[in-house]
Amino acid sequence: MGKMLYGNPDIVIDFDDRALAHLQIVIGSKLRRHESFFLSWRDDESVGNGRSAIWMDSAIPLYFKFSGSKIPAINRDWIRILSDSSNSGQGLIFSAEPGMPAATPRGHV
Repeated sequence: MGKMLYGNPDIVIDFDDRALAHLQIVIGSKLRRHESFFLSWRDDESVGNGRSAIWMDSAIPLYFKFSGSKIPAINRDWIRILSDSSNSGQGLIFSAEPGMPAATPRGHV
């Protein structure tokens, strides 16, 4: 299980390494262009089963920590789906990889 640490060091969002690698590509692409946006996801039952969102901006520190050392194969269709979502008015809404069971991230403050 990888982690994305954002802004305040107390904000940690757990994603599996495969999802985190795909999010890193999409988020990195947006932030390189200085495009700010919301990232939202449905919470895991362990943290309330609600929904969370954070404002992504290139001025706010962002750290990706992977639990494994291997870089996963990248699913271009998933990148396209996440990228399209990031360009919508609602921002980047995390969704499961096409054809895979939904995995919910765990965020905690």
